[in-house]
Amino acid sequence: MKFLPSQIIALLHKNKAKRDLRILMKFILVLITLVTVYSILFHVIMIHHEGRSFSWFTGVYWTLVTMTTLGFGDIVFNTNLGLFFSTVVLLSGVVFLLVMLPFTFIQFFYAPWLEAQSKSRIIRSLPESTADHVIIVGVDPICLSLVGKLKQYGRVCYVVLGEQQLAQGLYEQGFKVVCGELDDIETYRRIQADKSALILVNSGDDKVNTNIVYTLRELCEETPVVANASEDDSVDILELAGSSHVFQFTRMLGQSLARRVLGVTMRANIIGRFDKLLIAEVPAMRSSLEGKTILESRLRELTGITVAGVWERGKYRAPTPDMMITASTVLVLAGSDQQLAVYDEKFGSYVQSEAPILILGGGRVGCAAAETLKARNIPFKIVEKNLRAIKGHSDGYVHGSAADLETLRKAGIDIAPSVIVTTHDDDMNIYLTIYCRRLRPEIQIITRATLDRNISKLHRAGADLVMSYASMGVTSVINYLLRDNTLMISEGLNIFKMPAPKKLIGKSLEESSIRQKTGCNVIAIDNKGQLNINPAPGSAIVADSELIMIGNAEAEQCFMGSFSNGD
Repeated sequence: MKFLPSQIIALLHKNKAKRDLRILMKFILVLITLVTVYSILFHVIMIHHEGRSFSWFTGVYWTLVTMTTLGFGDIVFNTNLGLFFSTVVLLSGVVFLLVMLPFTFIQFFYAPWLEAQSKSRIIRSLPESTADHVIIVGVDPICLSLVGKLKQYGRVCYVVLGEQQLAQGLYEQGFKVVCGELDDIETYRRIQADKSALILVNSGDDKVNTNIVYTLRELCEETPVVANASEDDSVDILELAGSSHVFQFTRMLGQSLARRVLGVTMRANIIGRFDKLLIAEVPAMRSSLEGKTILESRLRELTGITVAGVWERGKYRAPTPDMMITASTVLVLAGSDQQLAVYDEKFGSYVQSEAPILILGGGRVGCAAAETLKARNIPFKIVEKNLRAIKGHSDGYVHGSAADLETLRKAGIDIAPSVIVTTHDDDMNIYLTIYCRRLRPEIQIITRATLDRNISKLHRAGADLVMSYASMGVTSVINYLLRDNTLMISEGLNIFKMPAPKKLIGKSLEESSIRQKTGCNVIAIDNKGQLNINPAPGSAIVADSELIMIGNAEAEQCFMGSFSNGD
C-alpha cells in the first residue's frame, strides 16, 4: 500500500499517541502496585512486630503520607524493622515525587499543552477577504530577505512551510508563517492563494517546485506563480507545470559577477540597461581622468553622460563636483549608446589582456560567470577541486584547491587582472578574498555573498565588489511584482523608477533638492514614454512623469519617506 507524506505523518502521530498512553498507564500501574505492597507490609510489620492492628484504609493512608514526605507523626513504628521500612517507603516516595512525577507531568500534560499553544499561534488559514498578498513557498536567504523588502512597499507577505518546528522558529522571529503540506491544494485554498498578487516557489528542489507549481495551478489559474530553477533542464518543465516565469538565481548571479570584470579594457563596461538608459562602469586608472576632480574632468560637457556614482575599494559614494578621481576610482556612468560611444572615443582605450580572469569555484555560479566571459571573448581559468565538476571540461579548468598557492600560480594569479570568488560558503569566500588580496594587492577581487551579514566582512577582507545572492533574487522578484524595472548595480545600490511626487510637481530638479535630502541622484525623467536622459538641473518635474534615480537602499527608503505621494 502506498502512503502519501501526509498519511505517513498522521500515522506517526497516531503511533506516538498510543506509545505515550501505554507509558502513562504503566506508570499509574506501578504506582498503584507499590502503594498496595507497602500497605500490606505495613499491616504485617504492625501486627507481627509492633503488636498493633489498624484498618486497611489506615495502611493506605500511612503509605501515601510517608511517600509524599508529609509524615504527620500520628502513626509511627517503634522497632528497627519498622523504622527501616519507613525509610524505604520515604526514599521510594522521594524518587517518585522528584523524578517520576515531574517527568510524567511534563511529558503528558505540560509539553502537549505547549505544543498546542504553539500550533494555535501559527497561521493555518486566512480570512476570505484576504487579497493582494504575496505568498512565499520555502525558506532560504532570498525568501527571508524578500519579506523585509516587501514591507518597504507596504506588501503583506506569508511564508508557507511544511515543517512545524521550522515554522515555529520563524514565527518567533516575527515572520508571518503558514504551516501546511506543500503539495496539498487545501493548504493554499485556506490562505486564499487564488487572490494573491504573486506566489514565489523556492523550496530548494526543482522536482518539489514542479509539484508545488502544478498543485497551485489547480486552484490559481490567473495568479502569477514564479519559481526558481537550479538546473537548466528544469526551466522547461517548470514552465510546462504552469510557472508564469522561471528564474535561475545562481546563473543570474554568475553573469552579474562576470559583467563586473575590469582591467581588460578601459572602455565603458556596460553592466545594465534601463529602457534606453545604459549604466556602465569605467576604471580611472591609466586614463586622462586620473588626478582630476569630477568638475575638472568636464565629462558631462564633453560627452553628455552623468557620473551617477563612484566606487572606491568597494564603497559607493555619491558624486560631488570636487571629488578627486584616483587610480583606484571606478566611475558609474549613466547615458545613452551615443553618449557612451563618445566617452570611449575621447577617454577609453582598448588593451585586451592575454592573462585569463581567475574564477575560484566551478559550481553553477562559476560556470555561469565563465559562459559570460567566453561570450565576451575574455580568457578565463576556473579553479575547482571536484573532479566530477571538471570531467569533460578540461579546457579552462585547473584542478586543485583555490587555497593552495601552487594551484593559484598554475592558474595565473600572478598576472590575472581580476579574480572572481564564487563558492557558496561565505567563510571560504572571506578566506580566499584575504588570501588573494595578500598575494596581489592591486588585483580586482569580485566575490559573492550568500548571507547579507557577511557583505561588510568581505569588503573589509579586500573585495572590490560584492554581489549578494539574496539581493539578486529579491530584486528580480520585486521587478516582476511591481514591474518597475529596478536594476541592482551592486549590493544595496539600485537604479529605480518612482512616480513624480505630488509635492515636487512644477519644481525643477535643482529646486527639488532630491540629492541633498535623500542621497538619490536623478539620472533620467520618463515623461509618458519620452525619456530625458541626464536631465539638466533646470529640468521641470511635470505631472504623470517618472523619476529614474540611483541610490543605495537607505537613500531609496529616505526618498520614499520624504516624498510620499500621500503627503
